[in-house]
Amino acid sequence: MGIAERKNREKQALRERILDASRRIVVREGFAALSMRKIADAIEYSPATLYLHFENRDEIARALCTEGFAQLLDTLKPHLSIADPAERLKALWRAYVAFGVAHQQTYQLIFMEDPTYVGAAFASARDAGDDSGDAAFRLVADALDELKAQGRLPETADSEVWTEALWATMHGIVALRLTCPVFPRAPLDTVVDAALDAWLGAHTVRASDPPEPRKPSGKSSRAPHKRAAGVPASIAKPKTPHT
Repeated sequence: MGIAERKNREKQALRERILDASRRIVVREGFAALSMRKIADAIEYSPATLYLHFENRDEIARALCTEGFAQLLDTLKPHLSIADPAERLKALWRAYVAFGVAHQQTYQLIFMEDPTYVGAAFASARDAGDDSGDAAFRLVADALDELKAQGRLPETADSEVWTEALWATMHGIVALRLTCPVFPRAPLDTVVDAALDAWLGAHTVRASDPPEPRKPSGKSSRAPHKRAAGVPASIAKPKTPHT
């Protein structure tokens, strides 16, 4: 191993130590507790050393966001083997919600802390050719495309828009559980399945089943006589002509 290669490995190893220490601080104390000095103390280096690898705390946060998306993608991938796209969607979203609840600090850092971190994480991942966030998005969109191809969703359904709508729904479930632990009261898998059954079921019915004809009520379809507003009934009621 040459000197340059060894130095590069040492630099990469120290970068990983910085991120590991940062992750532990965020998980244990929350993102607000993260500081360059606290990270430096954790790895027993001077704060100046950290600035050789990261410009500031925000850059570390963006790196943690990128890692978080990769973790999320790894959590979702095992469910790709499910053949039925509707069942696959349920499994994907159950796994998504479980990830958010089990990795609270990571999830909050990705989706609930600072939107600039998420945007920067997506941008840096695309530049590196490893966009885990977009890949996770595609897993859901592809399942919706399969449902549409099978005639189980309207042909006009835009899979990307529907994915955004479903993602927003599932994010709401996670956010509620993280910020209000007593709600939802039902098991989260049950809530996820109910949301998807209601959401997809409504669209499936609308796409495939024609509306049922209205049954006659047996009553006259003739509209009742209406009097003008403010006119007494005795005046508004038509008089029977005398013969």
